[in-house]
Amino acid sequence: MNRTPKKSVLAVQTVIAIVVALYILFPFYMVCVNSAKSTTSITNDPVGLAGASFQQLVSNITGVIHNTHFNFWRAFGSSVLITVLSTGLLILFGAMAAWVISRNQSKKWAAFIYFTFIASMIIPFQVVMLPLVATFRDVGKFVGISMIQSIPGIVFAYLGFGGAMTVFILTGFIKGIPYELEEAAAIDGCAPEQIFFQIIFPLLKPVIMTVTILNGMWIWNDFLLPSMMLGLAGDHKTIPVAVQSFIGSYVTEWNMIMAAALLAIIPMIVFFLFGQKQIVQGMIDGAVKG
Repeated sequence: MNRTPKKSVLAVQTVIAIVVALYILFPFYMVCVNSAKSTTSITNDPVGLAGASFQQLVSNITGVIHNTHFNFWRAFGSSVLITVLSTGLLILFGAMAAWVISRNQSKKWAAFIYFTFIASMIIPFQVVMLPLVATFRDVGKFVGISMIQSIPGIVFAYLGFGGAMTVFILTGFIKGIPYELEEAAAIDGCAPEQIFFQIIFPLLKPVIMTVTILNGMWIWNDFLLPSMMLGLAGDHKTIPVAVQSFIGSYVTEWNMIMAAALLAIIPMIVFFLFGQKQIVQGMIDGAVKG
């Protein structure tokens, strides 16, 4: 009696899952197909396969790599450097802050700091972007270090904007780690920094992979913050910012834009494929322990 309703529900869920998957994959399809077309073919038929060819794909990718205005390798190197430094420091400092907050959650100062992190997540970047640039410019003059159009400046900015989510995720995970492990280590003579780096930090490996992917994809694909901090014509512009070089007043090279977007997507896809097992495991562990 109950088999028919269950089958109908399963069929509806399957259809919904297929529709959602197609909706999510459609932009990726557009990038892949249009990166193998000329600008004229993209303008005439942006969705269809007409005009797409492997030879045109190779030509577009070669044109992007050798374009002097785009400067692919410099933009790629800047993106890698900024993403690796920002993500690594977010993991390190976020884990430290989450550990201190989770082990002092009964104290008012820890709760205040934690909810300050949470509150900062609801502030849109557009609200603070202009004061941010002005503040960084003034701070740079005060300390004698350029915080605008420099790698240290934008990395420091990403620490501020990405720290809230990192601390939020890691705090929930650390709460599930038995405090007895730290007590036993303290009895054996371990200092607090030894307890953190030798006991707590290794246990965070599953959730660290999740946080790394989330922060890494956000920083790698971000356009607004690098365009403001590094400038559209700076020496350290990232790949999303460098794509602007193909957009002119009268001519927009859509084939180059799509090819550049494809080259920018590939590293993240490879990274995700290698780390997807750890990502899923980290989400499961975080849900159970949190």
